[in-house]
Amino acid sequence: MAGYYPHQSAGRLQNLHREHCSMFLPALAHYTMTLPTYDELMLPLLKLAAQDDQEHPIRELREQLAQKLNLTPEQRTIKLPSGRQAVFDNRVGWASTYLRKAKLLERTRRGYVRITKRGRKILAENPNSIDDLYLQRFNEFKAFRDRATSEKTETTISEIPKSPQSTTPDEVIGNAYSIFEANLRDNLLDKIMLMDPSKFEWLVLSLLHAMGYGGSIKDIEGVPVGPDGGIDGLIKEDKLGLDAIYIQAKRWENDKSVGREKIQAFQGALAGVGARKGVFMTTSSFTKQAKTYVERLRDSKIVLVDGQELAQLMIEHDVGVSIEKTFDLKKIDEDFFSDADI
Repeated sequence: MAGYYPHQSAGRLQNLHREHCSMFLPALAHYTMTLPTYDELMLPLLKLAAQDDQEHPIRELREQLAQKLNLTPEQRTIKLPSGRQAVFDNRVGWASTYLRKAKLLERTRRGYVRITKRGRKILAENPNSIDDLYLQRFNEFKAFRDRATSEKTETTISEIPKSPQSTTPDEVIGNAYSIFEANLRDNLLDKIMLMDPSKFEWLVLSLLHAMGYGGSIKDIEGVPVGPDGGIDGLIKEDKLGLDAIYIQAKRWENDKSVGREKIQAFQGALAGVGARKGVFMTTSSFTKQAKTYVERLRDSKIVLVDGQELAQLMIEHDVGVSIEKTFDLKKIDEDFFSDADI
């Protein structure tokens, strides 16, 4: 989904996402007054997906939605400021994203969704509407919004002011960026879960290489060590190869945490090859016992990287991602004016 997502009217702000839209693109609001906001599209989109138990192309659902809303061709062609996507298409995309974060819809393949049992249960309750506040009842959605909260502040999503007058433009842009990045991390992990396990091990090694470890790409080595998978690969710590870092990579579902026994097995594998340093990466998470065990190690150093941190490192080092667009925020050059004869 390209671009930022505008909203319908500042007076109808109900959540952080809508606040981003109204403040970041105020000029566009005048032209989109008659378009439903992304959250107003959630319930009708879910109902369309509930026509049967089959998967549906988002493109098809979007067209059906436009017809039911009696949108004119002119409304359908209103573009985001980037000019790369229609406002309505963008809002349908975000409505679909939020419904998937709450597990009311599921992605079956690229560009296709299907309603879940939870989604049908919600429709059976006949809600008047579905918005961000409604979705907060689902732990998966709350976790997504929590991930979108800046780590530099203790403010939670529910505590962020709803009024556009109480938030500065800098805060709005920062919060909007956090939501985009949290969504990108989740999408990266979804992609990784579709990879072959051996490809995931290569991804981990490629990431470490992008982070500056090793010399050339040929310094990345897979190390098959048997069915227990004690060590999946190694990479030089520096260009001279003064030391090596051994890797263990687990491509596990998010609901399956890596426990202490797996870390102990990895430490044993390190000792078997006379190694002292290791990185254990997983798409899921680590148990408290596993983290405590690593903290108490004395003769070796093992770094644990969970799914969210893995995805964040991929974003920071441009592994598996590319820049879609950039925005330059400019300010007055005081030196220029102080030197000028004015």
